[in-house]
Amino acid sequence: MADNKVNMLADFAPVSTQVWKDKIIADLKGADFDKKLVWRTPEGFSVQPFYRREDLKGLKTTVSAPGQFPYVRGTRTNNEWAIRQNICACKNARKANAKALEVLNKGITSLGFCLDKDKLTYNFIKTLLNGVYAPAVAINFSICACAAPKLANILVRYYGRMGYDTKGLIGSINVDPIKNMLLKGKALTREQVSQKIAETVKAAKSLPGYRVVGVNSVILNNSGAYAAQELAYALAWGAEYMTMMTEAGIPNYRAANAIRFNMGIGGNYFMEIAKFRAGRLLWAKIVEAYKDPIFTTALRNAAKMNVSAETSRFNMTIFDAYVNLLRTQTETMSAALAGVDEITVTPFDITYERPTDFSERIARNQQLLLKEEAHFDKVVDPAAGSYYLENLTASIAAEAWKQFLDIQERGGMYQLVAEGKVQEHMAANLKARLADVAKRKEVLLGSNQFPNFTEKAGKKIKADAGACSSICTCKTDKKQAACGCGSSCENALPTLPVARAAEEFEQLRLETEGAKKQPVAFMLTIGNLAMRIARAQFSCNFLACAGYKVIDNNGFATIAEGIKAARKAKADIIVLCSSDDEYATLAPKAWKKLQGKKELFIVAGAPACMEDLQKLGIQNFIHVRCNVLETLKAFNAQLLKK
Repeated sequence: MADNKVNMLADFAPVSTQVWKDKIIADLKGADFDKKLVWRTPEGFSVQPFYRREDLKGLKTTVSAPGQFPYVRGTRTNNEWAIRQNICACKNARKANAKALEVLNKGITSLGFCLDKDKLTYNFIKTLLNGVYAPAVAINFSICACAAPKLANILVRYYGRMGYDTKGLIGSINVDPIKNMLLKGKALTREQVSQKIAETVKAAKSLPGYRVVGVNSVILNNSGAYAAQELAYALAWGAEYMTMMTEAGIPNYRAANAIRFNMGIGGNYFMEIAKFRAGRLLWAKIVEAYKDPIFTTALRNAAKMNVSAETSRFNMTIFDAYVNLLRTQTETMSAALAGVDEITVTPFDITYERPTDFSERIARNQQLLLKEEAHFDKVVDPAAGSYYLENLTASIAAEAWKQFLDIQERGGMYQLVAEGKVQEHMAANLKARLADVAKRKEVLLGSNQFPNFTEKAGKKIKADAGACSSICTCKTDKKQAACGCGSSCENALPTLPVARAAEEFEQLRLETEGAKKQPVAFMLTIGNLAMRIARAQFSCNFLACAGYKVIDNNGFATIAEGIKAARKAKADIIVLCSSDDEYATLAPKAWKKLQGKKELFIVAGAPACMEDLQKLGIQNFIHVRCNVLETLKAFNAQLLKK
C-alpha cells in the first residue's frame, strides 16, 4: 500500500518575511505600509503588523525560565495569585472583622484594611483580626506613614500572643510618603521620607514576609498614565526607596524584600501583559545594582518584583456601567496572564456609589472564574515565545528604561515630586489623553461612543461614591487627610491630577438630564440611500452622547416633507443626512426654510461644499474629525440656555 502521508513542511517551501511584506504592499494598492499598518503607540514606540520567529533573535526575554533571574517569566514556578478585597476599617473594627470573615468564606485569599491612625490600638487590631487565621491569608494594611511603626509593633505583639510563626506570615503595611506628597501635596524633606520608611522596616523586622514599603503607581494609572510611563515612574520610585533604606543601614536584600509595587492595570490588554513582564526584568536589574560581596545570593532572591495589581478607575464610567465589568475582566486577565502576585478587581459601580454586596460579589467571582473555569492559575507565563508579546515586552522595557534613566538624571523620583515635575508631567499627559477621548481617538463604550440612548443616571449617583480604595482615600476621614506628618501648608506641593476619562462626557449628559426639557434631534434623511442611513446612524450616536432624544427616519421625498415631520415631532435639532454631492442643493433649501426659526440645523458630514454652505450661514457640521465633546458643549449652550 502506498504511503500517502503528507509532510506539510516539505510540501510547502518556507516564505520569507520580505515575501510576506511584498504581498501586503501589493494588497495595499499603493498605500504606505508604515502609515497604514505600523502602529505608533502612545508609549512612544512602533508595533509592526506581524512578527516572525526571526524577530525573537537577540531578545533577552526568552532566555530564562519561570522563577529564575531576571524573572521576566515570573517570580514563581506556578501562577497561583492571591484574590484580594479591600475593607474600610477606619471607623469600626467589629464591622470590618465581620465583613472580612464573610468574604474569606467566599474565595478571598488576601484582605486589605484601611485604618485611621487615631483609632490604632492593640485592642482595635485584636478585634479587627478576631477569627482571621493569619497563616492562611495575606493581610494588608493602609495607614498614615507616621503610625506605621506603631502598627508593625502591634502586629508583632498580636501575632506572637496568637502563637503564630511570624516568619511565615505574609502581608503588607504600604508606607509610601511619596504617594502622600503626590495625592495630598504634603511637603516632606528627603530625610523625613527616609526616616518614615526606615522606622517601619526596622519595626517590622520580625515580620520578614511583610512588604511594608509601598510603591503606589496605581495612582498614576488612575491619572491616565500609559503603561511605559507608569512602569518608568514605579521603577524610579522603588529605586528611590532602595537607596534611602540602604543609606539608613538596612541590608540591600532586606530593603528589596520590603518593597511592594501596587500597580494599576490599564485597558490595553496585550500592553499590560508586557508591562508586568518588562517590570520584573527591569526591577531585577535595578536591585542587582545594589550588590555587595556579602549578600549576593540573598539579593538575587530579593530581586523578585512583588506586584499587587488593581484594575484601573481611569476608564470606568457612570453611564452603561455594566460595561465596566468587561473592562475589569480583560484587565484582570492581563494581570493574571502576566503572573502578578495579587489582584484587586474594582467593583463596577464604584463610580457612582459605595460598592454594594452584589458588585463586590461579582468582583470576587471575576477572578474565581479565571481560576476555576479558565484555569489561568495552571499555566505559568503563557506569553512566553509569542513573537508579538516578546517583542512588546522588549519594546516596553526599552522605553520604560529610557524614561527611568531620564528621571534618574534629573534627580530621581523624590526630587521630581518635590519640584512638582511629576505632577506637571502627569497633568499634561492627562490633558492630552482627555483630548483624545473628546475626539474619539480613544473610545469609551457607552460614553463617547455607542451610548445607551435611553439611560438616565442622575438618580443613582451617591455622594460617597468611591470613598475607599486600596490606598485609603476616605472622603469622610478628615483627620487622616489633615494629618501633619511633617507637612506644611505654606509649602504645599501641587497634587497629582486625578480624573476618569469619561467624566466630561458624563457631566455633559447629566446637564442635559437635569434640564427642563430633553432636546429632541430629528434625522432629516433624504437622497442617496446608503449615505443617508450611514449618516443618520452616525448622527444619532453622536448626539445621544449628550443625552438628546434622537429620532431616526427611513427617508423623505422632499426637504419640506422632512421639516414638516420634524416640527410635528417637536424637534429642537434637525440633522440633514444625505450624500456630499446632494448637500450642495439640499442644504441651502433646508436652510432657507429654517432660517430664523428656533431649530438648530446640522449637516451630517464634511462635504466639499462646506465653505459655500458656511457662507450662507450654516455653521454646524458633525463628522469623524470633530471634537465631539466641544461640539456637544456648544450645542448644549444653545439648547439648554432657555
